[in-house]
Amino acid sequence: MRGATHAKWAACATAVALAATACGGDDGGGGGGAADGGAVLSSSWTDPQNPLEPSNTNEVQGGKVMDMIFRGLKRYDPKTGEAQDMVAEKIDTKDSQNFTVTIKDGWTFSNGEKVTARSFVDAWNYGASLKNNQKNAYFFGYIEGYDQVHPEKGEQTADTLSGLKVVNDRTFTVKLTQKFSTFPDTLGYTAFNPLPRAFFDDHSAWLSKPVGNGPYTVQSYTKGSEMRLKKWDAYPGPDPAQNGGVTLKVYTDNNTAYTDLMAGNLDLVDDVPAAQLANVKADLGDRYLNTPAGIIQTLAFPFYDKNWNKPGLDKVRKGLSRAINREQITETIFQKTRTPATDWTSPVLGEDGGYKAGLCGEWCEYDAEEAKKLIKEGGGIPGGQVRITYNADTGSHKLWVDAVCNSINNALDNEKACVGNPVGTFADFRNQASQQKLRGPFRAGWQMDYPLIQNFLQPLYYTNASSNDGKWSSKKFDDLVDKANAETDPAKAVETFQQAEEVVRDEMAAIPLWYQNGSAGWSDRLSNVALNPFSVPVYNEIKVG
Repeated sequence: MRGATHAKWAACATAVALAATACGGDDGGGGGGAADGGAVLSSSWTDPQNPLEPSNTNEVQGGKVMDMIFRGLKRYDPKTGEAQDMVAEKIDTKDSQNFTVTIKDGWTFSNGEKVTARSFVDAWNYGASLKNNQKNAYFFGYIEGYDQVHPEKGEQTADTLSGLKVVNDRTFTVKLTQKFSTFPDTLGYTAFNPLPRAFFDDHSAWLSKPVGNGPYTVQSYTKGSEMRLKKWDAYPGPDPAQNGGVTLKVYTDNNTAYTDLMAGNLDLVDDVPAAQLANVKADLGDRYLNTPAGIIQTLAFPFYDKNWNKPGLDKVRKGLSRAINREQITETIFQKTRTPATDWTSPVLGEDGGYKAGLCGEWCEYDAEEAKKLIKEGGGIPGGQVRITYNADTGSHKLWVDAVCNSINNALDNEKACVGNPVGTFADFRNQASQQKLRGPFRAGWQMDYPLIQNFLQPLYYTNASSNDGKWSSKKFDDLVDKANAETDPAKAVETFQQAEEVVRDEMAAIPLWYQNGSAGWSDRLSNVALNPFSVPVYNEIKVG
């Protein structure tokens, strides 16, 4: 079935594809020549946080690789975001709780293994198992038996999910613990990718050189330097690579990446640094892309720290939110490539999909006097100072964190009320955040995994959810999310999710800052460059020549 059948309430923005006229050039990371699918392009990248396992990859950099070397049951259309069948031939259900999945014939992994129903069932069981400690285990939480393979406390009492059954090579069934009408549309997410037997037979060898069923294969990876991916010529899917491969070059500062692009040493930068936004159009002309994306930037809080989880601290969090001049920051720092956030989702969902402009209300409106009043009523800033932690390796975060702190300091008439707290690399930052080692607010940008309002709320704010790094918890919120997931009427589902979002607002579980556009700049060697609604380059469609 088409994704829209199950999620009529999931709307997405169209990613605009701007193409530049290409010309001959030098090897951009492994090859050169005419635009015949044989030339290699180079692109900026950052080392991923975790080993490149589908169920252990929950951040953007690792996700880029997953999207190149894997194809799942569904794939989100690069232009519309619609969940469309890829490896799935059909996904049937009569009650939104029991699903029968039939996969297409002819799919293989790049090592020659057939992609079968077992490839998915084994992968999902691995991802869900407590002993494997996978970051995305939570995504399997609605499948029957999850509480046995991944209990909240104690040891697991089963190795496999009782809700998964292999019927034959091309069919398996899924039984959920409750109705989840949009479950099929989540199956394009990385965590649900299939795995070959080689993954289990020699796990360490697979991790050193992952094998998937997507249009690229991994040739080599040197941490801190680069990953080389090559076009898989025998790829059986409908979206083969239009280039010979991609070399992902590691940068600890995207200003350096931009400099390399301008010098002809790099082909693609997919996150133009804030410091270059004022001159990027003059530098690149029509080789620059700025388009809406399903990304929101927020400030999260360490609710596991008793100093930030006292009664009345919601007023302090609301006061800090009111001390941030979003309009001024997005205009001066980001040259209007960001839009002040007024809810906790993204405009790309559209109103029917769950975006509700103004849901944050007065708490997202700048007012210095109200900010001071709220913070005083809430007992003051814990420790007397806000230290905003962020990763320093992109170069862009320092600019906006400093601007946010300046805004807070000015509003509170205290030049020491807020300071930035940089962490060297993205991986180090994510490790500290996911291990609950941070002792103050921290940046929590969210790029949607799939275009549903549920994805902007549940992974971030549901109790013990996969990306709930701050460990905020609310039974009222959890109950509303469960109710929304079980709702088969699209409009009622959206309404219930928005009620859950109002709980996030009332407790200011995180401060929404701004919605982010995706940006990219590229060399004159490339054409047909586009970003999908997730702000990731559609690498397989890029042409080199």
